[in-house]
Amino acid sequence: MTRREWIALISAAPLLKAAPSAPSAPVAIAKCASYSDDVTACLSTLFDQLGGLGRLVRGKTVTIKLNMTGSPAYRIEGRPLGVTHYVHPKLVGATAHLMGQAGARRIRFVESAWGTGGPLEDYLLDSGWNVRQLRAAAPGVEFENTNALGKGKQYVRFNVPGGGYLFPGYELNHAYHDTDVFVSMAKLKNHATCGVTLSMKNCFGTLPASIYGDDAGVNAPNENPTAGRARIMHQGRRQPAKPAPPELDPSSSRAPGYRVPRIVADLVKARPVDLQIIDGIESIAGGEGPWIRGVRPVHPGVLLAGLNPVSTDAVATAVMGYDPRAPHGTPPFRTCDNTLLLAEMHGVGSADLRRIEVRGVPIASAVFRYET
Repeated sequence: MTRREWIALISAAPLLKAAPSAPSAPVAIAKCASYSDDVTACLSTLFDQLGGLGRLVRGKTVTIKLNMTGSPAYRIEGRPLGVTHYVHPKLVGATAHLMGQAGARRIRFVESAWGTGGPLEDYLLDSGWNVRQLRAAAPGVEFENTNALGKGKQYVRFNVPGGGYLFPGYELNHAYHDTDVFVSMAKLKNHATCGVTLSMKNCFGTLPASIYGDDAGVNAPNENPTAGRARIMHQGRRQPAKPAPPELDPSSSRAPGYRVPRIVADLVKARPVDLQIIDGIESIAGGEGPWIRGVRPVHPGVLLAGLNPVSTDAVATAVMGYDPRAPHGTPPFRTCDNTLLLAEMHGVGSADLRRIEVRGVPIASAVFRYET
């Protein structure tokens, strides 16, 4: 992208009015050409540009939501999962190492592992990760599969302040409550339903399939889930298992492009994200995983980190070559409403690039167009 093209992009942003009360926070960008590079040094620089990790994690419990979309059996051209649609384990290990050095008391890695309520460690092993090495990256490393009750005794209700778009609140695994700092570690990629899947869309995976999954119970959660969340959350064909509250308006649109962006915006309003890390060293374009026809590997060679999920995702969307304020019907939000704008209207953060301070590499120098 040339400087002229970049100016044209941000000049188009005012076409959709920004929410003036929505906060913004700095976002840092770094170039990182390969996972063979010093990923730890790149991440350390990003964190320093945001004011340092110590003030955020010292003496605290940190819960890091990974992005491991779909079964480990799904591959793209036989490539390792971490260079396509999963966050890369080297980045995960580097994050744990740096947080341990910064004084984090406990680091808990979480994910709602697809199709299982079993131990997350088993899922990581199936994905080709070295669990022993990751556990040794820092003191106090733990793992929890948040697809069900897991190691907790009960679910925790996260109500949406001021009211939600789809649901008044969401029942989540205890790990999202029993923590001081919540981190979303995402991949820089497209999404068939939401246009892009970055730090906010990654939070859709906080929903336990035991309650919101296709085989969820009716009067109680199914603690051995084996399916995704299409019928309840994407399509609205039934209500979630009790004790989760039913949706606010059962007569609202059943279209996934209407529902999923609103659920995501609700979730990041109800469970704030304190730190966002986006892996754009290698990824895929055209969708979120190998089950989407036409996905292809891409190599943007970037890492991003930020302190507000809307601002971070706005910058990441721009790095992908899109206008983060694009309306429904335009790329990348061709068949969906814009999650960034919905979260902005919730007051979570600003998606207005003019209000977001970018540190490190400028957006114009980091752009990798996901489509031409």
